[in-house]
Amino acid sequence: MSRRTDVCQIEGGTTDRAEATLPLSGTVRQADPTQPRLPEPITGRDIAARQRMSVDGVLALLRTIRADAGPARGVAGLLAHEDLRADVLALLEDEVLRVQATVTRLARREHELSALFSSARELAEEREPALLLRRLVQRAFDLIGTDVAYVASFEQPSGVLMIREAVGSVTPELMGVRVPPGKGLAMKVAQSRAAFRSTRYMTDHGIEHDDEVDAVIAGEGIVSMVGVPMLAGDEVLGVLVAANRSLRTFTTEEIALLSAFADHASVVLQTARRLDEAVASAAAAESACAELTRQTAAMERTAAVHSELTAAVLRGGSAEEVAGILGGVLRRRVRILDRRGTPLADSAGAAVVDEPVEDGDRPGFPGPIAAALRESRRTGQCVPVHEPGSGLAVAVVAGESLMGAILVHDGEIALTPADRRTVERASQIVALLTLRQEAVADAEERVRGELVSDLLGARSVYRHELLLRARSRGIRIDDLRTPVVVTVDPEYRRAALRAAHDIAPAALAGEHEGSVVVLLPDNPSEAAELVRARIAATLGAPVLVVAGPAGSPESLADRFDLARRCARLLVGLGRTDTAATTDGYAPYLALFGSGREDLGAFIEQTLGPVIAWDAERGTELIATLLGFIEANASPTRTARNLGLHTNTVLQRLDRITTLLGEAWRDPEPLFRISIAARLHQLSGAV
Repeated sequence: MSRRTDVCQIEGGTTDRAEATLPLSGTVRQADPTQPRLPEPITGRDIAARQRMSVDGVLALLRTIRADAGPARGVAGLLAHEDLRADVLALLEDEVLRVQATVTRLARREHELSALFSSARELAEEREPALLLRRLVQRAFDLIGTDVAYVASFEQPSGVLMIREAVGSVTPELMGVRVPPGKGLAMKVAQSRAAFRSTRYMTDHGIEHDDEVDAVIAGEGIVSMVGVPMLAGDEVLGVLVAANRSLRTFTTEEIALLSAFADHASVVLQTARRLDEAVASAAAAESACAELTRQTAAMERTAAVHSELTAAVLRGGSAEEVAGILGGVLRRRVRILDRRGTPLADSAGAAVVDEPVEDGDRPGFPGPIAAALRESRRTGQCVPVHEPGSGLAVAVVAGESLMGAILVHDGEIALTPADRRTVERASQIVALLTLRQEAVADAEERVRGELVSDLLGARSVYRHELLLRARSRGIRIDDLRTPVVVTVDPEYRRAALRAAHDIAPAALAGEHEGSVVVLLPDNPSEAAELVRARIAATLGAPVLVVAGPAGSPESLADRFDLARRCARLLVGLGRTDTAATTDGYAPYLALFGSGREDLGAFIEQTLGPVIAWDAERGTELIATLLGFIEANASPTRTARNLGLHTNTVLQRLDRITTLLGEAWRDPEPLFRISIAARLHQLSGAV
């Protein structure tokens, strides 16, 4: 019984060893003894015997077929002990070489695929895109065995390919090369989304060249190159390029291997990018959540502060309370100023200064603060003060009126937007407090003004009622001995009246017959100086203050009339910024108390020619005339008092005689001339 296979046939028999018979065929011929001896034809039993090959021979052939063993002696050498014909040996050698090449190629392919999967695993372990690109290029360099390998990726939004990583380069210019759209092998691969090879790149007319790119390629000495796209779905992530500095034709298998590697790398790279995006999104979400938490906490803190400030308004709080609340929440110094720049409150506990600071273009506010307040009034927001350590300023506004300011000094931690809004809301609270306080002050001023008017002019009011009304405000009418009249420009009258109310606890101030009046217990000269100092410091404008004579409460009305007439006299004389008493002007008040028109007419009628002579020629006839009157009409004493020569005085007196007439030295004209000269002198005083 026999058994056939695809390779050999094993026959049973009485031989000592097993034999294999290859399925070979041949032509049977008759031997010619006259001819050279040829291999005997295979016929019959002899043919079957000569076609038989031993098991050792079969095993030798199989070993030869292995990829790691080459045919050292050839098939004929291996089967020399076998009784096989030459043509059979040649046929066997051809088959062995073909099978061996196939096995070698498959072994190499297995090795390449193993290296491919190993590289893919290594790349999958990397999560940093920059390191991933570097490892990708290195593995491609090792896998294909080229001189240079690099990867280029798109730069958005220009659509330019830029080389990010390279291995095997010998010039620094290769890194960072920018390949314009449509130029170079890499861009051709990216746009076609298919692999492309070039055996001689510099002379390849199938590629649109770029001078700058070609200069870099030539500098590297690159001759042959192949590029494959790195695809992730419909997106081209980049191009992987392998290049040689010598002539090389990249095989289809090498291109397929590089493409497979690029596909694996693309998936890993896209995964890494998506992971980075996910991590970035998670970080952004976490940051947003933290920011939302901070904002929520800030809003809750702001709401709590606003609630405290609102409660302060409802319970009639003060600027000190607002400054304390803000300073505690913001953890920095907070100051509150009134409309004149006078400090009202300080969270640091510093003493509040009564006098405003005058600087810049607005009295009471320094220049940088005034500029910040102008911007704050326009925007309604906090504005930085351009001065070291000054922080922020916000205007306290009610309607169109500036009612003060809040200054927030610098601190260790910057203010958040919520903190700024807290300060801006606090400015509204301060405005409400100020309005409430001013409403109370206005009511009090109105009551006190009515009391002043009743004391000075309302004869029908009973004295007992006046005493009760004054006593309810802590004022003793019997102590109000001196009336003081304050004269300012109409635009400052209200501010002057408010300042007058704060002069002294025992004082009583109000407006009567168009004049600001202050009733004080002090003597006239002290009262005049006190009132002018306080009001002038508040207004920063000219203030004329006249104190009437001290006396009993019953004569306040008459003494007020005298002080008011004296104030009109001084205004007529041009003195609008001084403190005076009526005692120094009593003679003039007795003669002239009706106003500037009568004074001017009297002076012009009496001394007009002399005044005109001095004005035209720059002489000093009026001064000489006053000196002559004060010297009891003695020319010698006049010259001595004025430091002049007697002849000079006589010449000037002669000129006065020419101007006024011979009778000017008579008693009655001289009296009038003396009064006119004195009034003229007073009108020029400041």
